[in-house]
Amino acid sequence: MALNKPYADIPGTFVFDADMSRKGYWLNQFCMSLMNADNREHFKADETTYLDNWTMTSEQKQAVLARDYNGMLALGGNIYFLAKIFSSEGKSFVYAAARMTGLSEDAYKAMMDAGGRTPDGNRYTTGSNLDKEHR
Repeated sequence: MALNKPYADIPGTFVFDADMSRKGYWLNQFCMSLMNADNREHFKADETTYLDNWTMTSEQKQAVLARDYNGMLALGGNIYFLAKIFSSEGKSFVYAAARMTGLSEDAYKAMMDAGGRTPDGNRYTTGSNLDKEHR
């Protein structure tokens, strides 16, 4: 049974907690497998077959194949584990973050150089007590 989560209504945020850890266990284990060079080569040679060796949901597998990092986060992926996917392709966190925000890498870098995104629209939607305590 999930506990009351006052952070569950932050727009655009997937908090990686115990429930998300359980939900994404096999997705994250797959990601960790990519730390091994042989596994990376097998994955690159035939992604679908490699993914079929993991007890992931079809939604998780499709998110991996589409490199839908936001989708993987929603399905229990942890960004530090997901980094194994884009790192295996020689991509950086900037690349992944840009894709996740819908920006080009240059636009993402410029936004971050200018101080990042504003917090507008990234507040609790229900006015939770946690929000009031941390203002």
